[in-house]
Amino acid sequence: MPDKLRSSSNENDSVFFLQAGDRGTLKLWVGAGNGMPNLAAIRARKFISDVPYDLDVKGFVHPFRVASVRLDDGSHIYLGLSERDELRVLRNLRLRFFGLWLLIVLFGSAIVFFVTRRMLGHIREITEAASRIGQSDLSSRVPTNRRNDEIGHLARTLNHMLDRIESSIHQLHTITESLAHDLRSPLTAIRGKLEIVLSGDLKVEQSEPIVSAIDELDRLAEFLNTSLDVAELKADALRLSLAEVDLDELIRAMIDLYEPSMSEKGLRVHLRSAGPAKVLADAALLHRVIANLLDNELNHLPASCTVSIRLTTNETTATLLVEDDGPGFATEIGRQMFEQRVKGRESKGRGLGLAFVEAVVHVHGGSVSASNRPEGGALLSITWPRKTTETADTLHSITSVNR
Repeated sequence: MPDKLRSSSNENDSVFFLQAGDRGTLKLWVGAGNGMPNLAAIRARKFISDVPYDLDVKGFVHPFRVASVRLDDGSHIYLGLSERDELRVLRNLRLRFFGLWLLIVLFGSAIVFFVTRRMLGHIREITEAASRIGQSDLSSRVPTNRRNDEIGHLARTLNHMLDRIESSIHQLHTITESLAHDLRSPLTAIRGKLEIVLSGDLKVEQSEPIVSAIDELDRLAEFLNTSLDVAELKADALRLSLAEVDLDELIRAMIDLYEPSMSEKGLRVHLRSAGPAKVLADAALLHRVIANLLDNELNHLPASCTVSIRLTTNETTATLLVEDDGPGFATEIGRQMFEQRVKGRESKGRGLGLAFVEAVVHVHGGSVSASNRPEGGALLSITWPRKTTETADTLHSITSVNR
């Protein structure tokens, strides 16, 4: 045996030789001690001749591997070898195999960890690049590598998809610009001719139809512009010119502008604001959103109603609540009030106001909801994400690209 341990005594306790008579008496003994414990253990165990077996002997920690043979005179000869060294070798092998297994597991885990970390790092770069592309520049692409693996294939697939999206957005811009130009030009020409006729010496009964026609042309042009803007907003294709806007200051200015018309109709406007609320937005679109809200109140509320406007802010959002004590939203439009050309039976509008508001708020990353108040009247809530000075670099890049 390799690295065989020596006996702790002068006698050899790792092997024994024993001959027992046909009556079980001890005839010959070679080994440690007097052999009686070995003989007693052999007698106590039933065994099959010529088949080795394990034998536990009193006074020995480790068992013996015993082989026996029967002689012609009826006696038996037993040869026993201690399993101490074999068990020690097996124990050492188990420890070494366990250490090797542990080393393989740790080494494999390290390989998996670094490979996974590298792979996830590429995925994170692709995700960050894709998020920046969606917010700023459609001409940018996600980073690719030369390896022909799944991550490289994913990056190339995303870039091909972005090529198609950029081409589709470009085509949408071309179509909407051409459509707007083709429709605005004749409307402007007709309006100009009507104004020329109106500037002449006409009687009152002759000028009234012309003035009405000009107003209809103005409303038609506004309807055209709003329809195109809603279509581009819902497709995330409208070119935005983003800047920091004080929502509180804008609302106060719009209320001052609309207050004479509302007072003339008998409407009251109350404003409660928490103070300045800086948001990152397209100032022109935000101005039109507030104008749409006040136009709805002015056009749909009966006299002697009150419009309450409340502006609250926290670290991340600015919330605008517009409520009134009028008849509220028509029950037949239900949850479709933010869809285009959906309006109540008694409404005289074109069903684009709330659709435009929802589209503008959505493209700026906010949310809008509308409902009827339990006590009567309409309630509209707009939540707008606030931007701080930490986004100055992003603001500059987005503004320059969209322009």
